[in-house]
Amino acid sequence: MKAIGIEPSRGARWLIGSVIGILFAIPLLSTVMYTFRDGDSGGLTVAHWAGLFDSNNQHVLKPLWIGLTNSLILAVVTVGIVLVLLAPTMILINLRLPQLRRAFEFLVLLPISIPAIVLVVGLSPIYQVIGHTLGTGAWTLAFAYGITVLPFAFRSIQASIDAIDLTTLAEASRASGAGWLATLVLVLVPNLRAGLLAASLISTAAVLGEFTIASLLNRQVLQTSLFVVAKMDGYASSMFTLLALALAFGLLIVIGRLGRISLRKEA
Repeated sequence: MKAIGIEPSRGARWLIGSVIGILFAIPLLSTVMYTFRDGDSGGLTVAHWAGLFDSNNQHVLKPLWIGLTNSLILAVVTVGIVLVLLAPTMILINLRLPQLRRAFEFLVLLPISIPAIVLVVGLSPIYQVIGHTLGTGAWTLAFAYGITVLPFAFRSIQASIDAIDLTTLAEASRASGAGWLATLVLVLVPNLRAGLLAASLISTAAVLGEFTIASLLNRQVLQTSLFVVAKMDGYASSMFTLLALALAFGLLIVIGRLGRISLRKEA
């Protein structure tokens, strides 16, 4: 019996994509127009963007630059946690401990069901110890962020693992005399590149957009800085918001290009 197709038509896909695109574009375009608006005359001006490089505005912009720098450092550390700890653990479980896969999946997906404020309450005693041993630098938030991005990074990496024959690749590499480290780095990672890149992008976007944990743990990151500066200069906070979105979109494009390049090489 022939299955009835439920895939939407091309016109329906274009309609859905257009509606979603408009819903995303309206607030973005409104924010862009706001940053070019002259509050006195009501016309358009580039003075607000030029003010980002004005030394007279540095007392207002300094928290934003510090917050952006801290968030970028946090993104690098968080991505490192995902790539160095989560990905090898998932590969190990899929190869050697498949009976633990369901339990592991439950654990890594659990943070998505826990509100950020509840997570902070549980992490506060831990961060007191971290503050005494490692200091109170913003980079220490990477331990908390590494937990919050687990569900999203897990799904991206697991999709790539399910798309390849991981066991056959590993056994072929081991039969050729390669050690486990060489098998992981030279054989498995290149085949999982798309999932690892997607996990890295999601982790970076989550770090750049996180506010609750940083605020409650009293760390200065991009979102907390935007909240503070918005009370003094709404234009500056809007411009930095657009820059952060542009960075995220740029990373998405780069990852998409890298994914296509890897697929071409495999083909």
